[in-house]
Amino acid sequence: MNRVPITKAGAERLKSELKKLKTIERPKIIDAVAEARAHGDLKENAEYHAAREQQSFMEGRIAELESIISIAEVIDVTSLNIGDKVVFGATVVLEEEESGSHVTYQIVGDAEASIDEGRISISSPIARALIGKSEDDEVEVQAPGGNKIYFIESIQYI
Repeated sequence: MNRVPITKAGAERLKSELKKLKTIERPKIIDAVAEARAHGDLKENAEYHAAREQQSFMEGRIAELESIISIAEVIDVTSLNIGDKVVFGATVVLEEEESGSHVTYQIVGDAEASIDEGRISISSPIARALIGKSEDDEVEVQAPGGNKIYFIESIQYI
């Protein structure tokens, strides 16, 4: 079985979500199912069917989190001694050549990626283009809207 990389912070977030689902959300849904079942005929009981569907989604997420955590290779990016190269876990500040706008991304595992929070997957096109580069390097990224050129302003391991 292949190990998947995940940052230490990402592993903690997933474990925290799993704990919340098991200790708080699961009992709530079990109670909702029991209450809906008490209302009588299950064939026409919309509350019961909704609670069961919600339970199914939650149990699926629990299984997914347990699977991810079991095969994860946790990497503490603060202990990496890479130098000035972009590798897994790096937080990179980029400047887009055309607009001059700045963006900050941390390169993380697939399971913890969240573009809204500035975490991009190691398998994303921009992360693949950044890997192995250094500060002040120019990086060309093939994006759906056409190629974009970025300059690496800084690299941190936080």
